[in-house]
Amino acid sequence: MSTGKLQDGRQLDRMDAYAKHWQKDLKKDTQADMENRNADYENVVNGYYDGATELYEWGWGSNFHFSRFYKGEAFNQSIARHQHYLASQIGLKKGMRVLDVGCGIGGPAREIARFADVTIVGVNNNEFQINRARRYTAKAGLSDQVTFVKGDFMKLAEQFGENSFDAVYAIEATVHAPMFEGVYGEIMKVLKPGGVCGIYEWVMTPEWDPSNPTHKQIAHEIEISSGIPEMRKMDVARRAFDNVGLEVLHEEDLADRPDPIPWYYPLEGDIFKAQTLYDLFMCWRISWSGRLISHSAIWAMEKVGIMPKGTIEVTEQLKQALKGIVDGGKLKLFTPMYLVVARKPGKPE
Repeated sequence: MSTGKLQDGRQLDRMDAYAKHWQKDLKKDTQADMENRNADYENVVNGYYDGATELYEWGWGSNFHFSRFYKGEAFNQSIARHQHYLASQIGLKKGMRVLDVGCGIGGPAREIARFADVTIVGVNNNEFQINRARRYTAKAGLSDQVTFVKGDFMKLAEQFGENSFDAVYAIEATVHAPMFEGVYGEIMKVLKPGGVCGIYEWVMTPEWDPSNPTHKQIAHEIEISSGIPEMRKMDVARRAFDNVGLEVLHEEDLADRPDPIPWYYPLEGDIFKAQTLYDLFMCWRISWSGRLISHSAIWAMEKVGIMPKGTIEVTEQLKQALKGIVDGGKLKLFTPMYLVVARKPGKPE
């Protein structure tokens, strides 16, 4: 695990304050708490990723998203295929200028740039991640093709100008927005007429019933452990595309496909589903013994100042993510891969 320190006191403050956006007893979390998180979404998201980024890299690599699995398919191969599928769905072609909304540390941008031979601009409001994205991209020799900008995806047109991208995609990022219409509307603005966007969205499925205490608890576990102000249902996301004027070309919950290996298997720590030796090691890191060793190491590094204060608390919250996401996946209440492909009206330039 990398032990790079955070850059400034603001990040430490955000990490320390992150958990205060939720009630310790999630059953007591109120509508007012949710509204406060949405109003302060930038600090909620930054506080989460300041602490979770290196932990994600340790457990998941440089691509912070889920994917489907075929038998015999390695984890990294599945991740790349998931990105290639999105690129093909939105019709990326050589020479296009493409926006990656909520780019993380740039893993998907680098892969899609190589796959489709396009120029990609990644936008992210977390400076810690942006700096890592630039460093990894330079190491990969892609700095002329893939660049990164610190910015708010609720203000894309203000930052980039309207009609400025041939295509736009977002991979499990726009769930952090205070409302889907806000971020989808900004995507609409920066797309050129006739341009296409593709989004893998985190949503609760039609099976989710917020009046069911068990269902509500699962959604809360996903929220607090993943830096999400509010989990919303699939139909809320679908209506948002219509509300901002994007023409939906295709929609599908890829998690609902009858795959022999479930998309959430790495979070179960089920070593028997692992397809390669690397996958076996990755599953072990998520297992109870792997988490115990990692937790002890992080605790010790935080105590001596190698890891920033608050990292161990984020680690505890990530444990809740494992439970909420896996339970939500098994019960078909949650999906991280509701795919929507949509087009901006108008004739291409």
